[in-house]
Amino acid sequence: MARQSFIKGTMILLAAGIINRILGFVPRIALPRIIGAEGIGLYQMGYPLLIVILTLINGGIPLAVAKLVAEAEAEGNRGKIRLILRVALYITVTLSIGFTILCVGYADWITEHLFTDDRVYYTFLAMSPIILIGGISSVYRGYFQGLHNMLPTALSQIAETSIRIVTVLTFSYLMLPYGVQYAAAGAMAGVVVGEVIGLFVLLVQFRSDRRKHVVAKQVTSTESSQFRRLLAISIPVTGSRLVGSASYFLESILIIQSLAIAGVVTAVATAQYGALQGMVIPILLLPTALTYSLSVSLIPSLSEAASKNDMETVHKRMHQSLKLSLITGAPFAAFMYVLAEPLCMIIYNNAEVGAMLRMMAPVALFIYIQGPLQAALQALDKPGKALRNTFIGACIKLTLISVLASNPGFGIMGAIFAINMNIAIVTILHWVSVTRLLKLSMPSVDFFKVAIAIGISGVICHTIYNYTMLDFPFIRLAVALLVGMIIYLICCIILKLIDREDLLRMLWLGKKMVK
Repeated sequence: MARQSFIKGTMILLAAGIINRILGFVPRIALPRIIGAEGIGLYQMGYPLLIVILTLINGGIPLAVAKLVAEAEAEGNRGKIRLILRVALYITVTLSIGFTILCVGYADWITEHLFTDDRVYYTFLAMSPIILIGGISSVYRGYFQGLHNMLPTALSQIAETSIRIVTVLTFSYLMLPYGVQYAAAGAMAGVVVGEVIGLFVLLVQFRSDRRKHVVAKQVTSTESSQFRRLLAISIPVTGSRLVGSASYFLESILIIQSLAIAGVVTAVATAQYGALQGMVIPILLLPTALTYSLSVSLIPSLSEAASKNDMETVHKRMHQSLKLSLITGAPFAAFMYVLAEPLCMIIYNNAEVGAMLRMMAPVALFIYIQGPLQAALQALDKPGKALRNTFIGACIKLTLISVLASNPGFGIMGAIFAINMNIAIVTILHWVSVTRLLKLSMPSVDFFKVAIAIGISGVICHTIYNYTMLDFPFIRLAVALLVGMIIYLICCIILKLIDREDLLRMLWLGKKMVK
């Protein structure tokens, strides 16, 4: 199995992430046109509860597997690696089967009492197989990440996304004549098929790896000891992630209920929630292809360096991750702000959604920085701090949603303001925790330089779109974004945010990825 360096592993995941974002936007664009905002609302409504369940089952297990496997790999103990994987799969499969039975058996009660629109029943049933499939997949991904091999994760993600494009659109289109609730369920069934393909790719990669390492060194630990170590690492991480996923679940309920209090009828509230979660958030999260890649690669890298007390490498990796997140995420936040309406009009044929995107764009940069910060806390055995920070943000968000979204003067914009506050507060708290833990500092001048770069490129991007004579909006938007990005890169070079060596390294890695 090819072990990759931190940067190379990140680039592999980044390449896969970019491909997935591009491919994933095909159903994001087409699905609202097939089943409408109301159908998207039903499709999205079941996701928060699914995420809560998946978090309970394996919220921290993949990270624990990656961490323990990285340590065992550093020891050269292949037998311990296999033992860790076996124990993790036992825990995950047992919990997954139990929760799947509960979800199917109590689907009527769950959709009637926990959701505000009981038409989500069929979508909820269709998504239940993801509990087992997604749980197993996450364990294998943690296993490969611990071995510093990001290729299986990348291949499985690309395969899953490619198949999902076809199945989601096909199944939703075929089910649409029976009603929007059946179309949403058909789309979810398409997601399940993609998950199955992703797991199949991981199993094929694992079988190939097992053949390369037939002889395993004798382990010195037992299943019970590895069971305890897995739980010791995963439970605090699960707690931290559970706060986030539970607040997401409560957010979905509170938003629609608060909108109802504000006088918005159920169908319209469902459509507004669908526009927020199914249209605005996907655009906002496009640049997280990089931050996700950095976070996944950062955990085993920091864990291994910390186990050797190599603080120089820990600081180096954190500086690389935060600087990359800042520089690459900033232009996207700026362009989403100045071109919110045309982006939503061209992508979704719905310019009204642009007001939501513009309101969320300024906090997008907090999202991009938050991933590596949270990964650092988890990799350095400080998940309790991540839990505390996430809990504080969740309490503030849910309180603000209840107060603002129920006010007819704010409505859905009040909910967006609450979500923005949560993102900013959690990121700032994570930043404080990491900087205190590692005595880490980022040059303040870098933030000032990035602000100058995005200010100049944003103004030029806005000017090109609104004041050029090109007739076609799509071409005008593409030209504006292209010129804006070129100007941003030039500003980064002039301001010495990136240098010639950085560009050459990126081109070299890009060439290697293509090969």
